[in-house]
Amino acid sequence: MVEREPDEGGEALSGDAHLLRGERSILRDREGRRSLAEAANAGRTAIPLSIIDVEKEYGGFRALDRVSLEVEAGEFLTLLGPSGSGKTTLLMVLAGFVRPSAGRVLLGGQDIVRSPPHKRGIGMMFQNYALFPHKTVGENIAYPLWVRGVPRRERRARVEEALELVRLPGYGERRIDALSGGQRQRVALARATVFRPQVLLMDEPLSALDKRLREQMQGELRALHRTLGMTTICVTHDQREALTMSDRIAVMNAGRIVQHDRPQAIYERPADAFVADFIGESVLLPVETRGGEAFFRDQPLMLREAVQRDGAHSLMIRPEKLRLVEGKAPPEANVFPARVTGTVYEGESLLLELALAEGATLRLRRLLQHAEGEAWPEPGAEVRVALHRRDSGLVAGTAP
Repeated sequence: MVEREPDEGGEALSGDAHLLRGERSILRDREGRRSLAEAANAGRTAIPLSIIDVEKEYGGFRALDRVSLEVEAGEFLTLLGPSGSGKTTLLMVLAGFVRPSAGRVLLGGQDIVRSPPHKRGIGMMFQNYALFPHKTVGENIAYPLWVRGVPRRERRARVEEALELVRLPGYGERRIDALSGGQRQRVALARATVFRPQVLLMDEPLSALDKRLREQMQGELRALHRTLGMTTICVTHDQREALTMSDRIAVMNAGRIVQHDRPQAIYERPADAFVADFIGESVLLPVETRGGEAFFRDQPLMLREAVQRDGAHSLMIRPEKLRLVEGKAPPEANVFPARVTGTVYEGESLLLELALAEGATLRLRRLLQHAEGEAWPEPGAEVRVALHRRDSGLVAGTAP
């Protein structure tokens, strides 16, 4: 790879370029700190990150409302939420591009709220990748190493190593405009990790890719995380992406974290109606709770857990948990009479759309490999559907 020194003049720079260029000021520090090359090599061990009562206000609007979160060393955490939930603002606070109105951010026990972005030891992968169009792939990846004072020979070795890790060996001399979207994504990832940061931040890293490539890259990002072992925080609004890649997920809404847990726990046992409605596909039936029992209309429900308190609750029903009932109703199941209003062929599955007598709607999904050869009810047919007790859980609140 022929490596040219990055030019210093005259060109408008992206946010990522400003971050990297700012790091050159470290080269001029005379306070007896470690050399930048030593610092780059020191970031191999994953460290924890603590967010403590962080707030951010814009005028009268509170974008972050006393957010607290513990990110374990080496874990892959996803900040998940709808638009305007505060997830990107929180990521920018961690990166140093947004100063919080209150609160602390501890990286390995050290408060970094007042540290500039280039002195945090954090890698950042932007949503639009922010690659230099006038530089080669190798020059883009080498840039963070150059501003940190890493020697030329080591830079070349690190770039080659990074290209191997992201499955782009031999691409060092190619121009950015000659790459596909997926290849640009890998270059951006290589540049964000080549200097071995202690924490990697990713802002919607797969949003620009088509569905097939996005699903492929989900597995590749997860595999790369296991290889590098660095603490990783990713922002996305894609629920399946979060469920697929994460060790844990922090679901955000209106500037707050409403649930923080493992993907399976969040999917199976959402904290409230918002999480149940936002994560995956579900129907929330309003139920009445009294005397430690739950009722849908006047029908008593069998639940996997006892009712803890009276108040507004909903029965969460996932389409894949419902079963058609033929003949005798199964034991330990809640059975609902319904009328078929439509069927939808989805390729790998069939979706049955149902209406209950009370006006509520349900959906039942069956994989075709399980439904092959079965008679599928036609619209207008009267059927019964069952939800097993182990799948019958209440969530606080009603459908948003």
